[in-house]
Amino acid sequence: MKAYQTLLYYCYSHIQDAEQYAADHLKFCKSIGLTGRIIIADEGLNGTVSGTVEACTAYMDYVYADGRFGATEFKIDEVDEPSFIKMHCRYKKEIVYSGLRDPNYIDPTKETGKHLEPTEFMEMKDRDDVVVLDVRSNYEHSIGKFKNAVTLDIENFRDFPAMINELAQYKDKKILTYCTGGIKCEKASALLLKEGFKDVYQLHGGIIKYGKEAGGKDFDGKCYVFDNRIAVDVNQVNPVTISTCRNCGKTTSKMINCANPECNEHFTQCDECGTALEGACSTACQNHPRKRAYDGTGYYVKVPQPVGLKG
Repeated sequence: MKAYQTLLYYCYSHIQDAEQYAADHLKFCKSIGLTGRIIIADEGLNGTVSGTVEACTAYMDYVYADGRFGATEFKIDEVDEPSFIKMHCRYKKEIVYSGLRDPNYIDPTKETGKHLEPTEFMEMKDRDDVVVLDVRSNYEHSIGKFKNAVTLDIENFRDFPAMINELAQYKDKKILTYCTGGIKCEKASALLLKEGFKDVYQLHGGIIKYGKEAGGKDFDGKCYVFDNRIAVDVNQVNPVTISTCRNCGKTTSKMINCANPECNEHFTQCDECGTALEGACSTACQNHPRKRAYDGTGYYVKVPQPVGLKG
């Protein structure tokens, strides 16, 4: 057993005075030595945290002690070191920004797609009357996705509602949605149902749970995660690498952030090009005066930027 754990979780549950709860939540996390990122909104909480086994256990107990979050399901990874450097817990309007003019148009606590456990998803995904829909962003599915999945050309989940018309061609199919941990599917499936799709499902627990309980069968590549691991292995049955280096086209599963903080784009890059370009996506970014030092990981701690500059 490793000394540290990383927890991925979410729970849609209405929170009164969520802004104050976020402040209290942050105080507790710091008191037990956790690191990570948590978003708290009126509609619930969403986070990835990391720390010692004891700290993670204390945190899960803390969440479950609050009756509003009894449905929370933690995906637990054992790790060699904490997956974050700092602890952030912020209040936002939504735990996943929907891009809807009226966020209340859908309510995941009332109606979402039918939840499929990993083994159920695996059994259904190859049927002729099924479409497997990846609701994640470009940079996420570029490094890994289910075989034959429909992927969307979106930069962020807020772009998903604009894709509904494009997806209308699948209205007579069973739609199996999936994402990293399940949280985006709650809103994606709810919106599809609201827009007239009749038979909508979601992979309960997302790709991460599928890897743990179904061996990750037919998930090609790696799964992007929102911590300093960047991407993790999922498929223990028939793994393949599907991503290629942006710069040379060589097969690689390594994803980094551009070393230029004003670009900061997620992209795949082999070690050779990473060394040659010092972790930048292009020579222009390599020569940028604010380029960050590249240590081979492509993960950077956020730092305050000079006034007037966008990062």
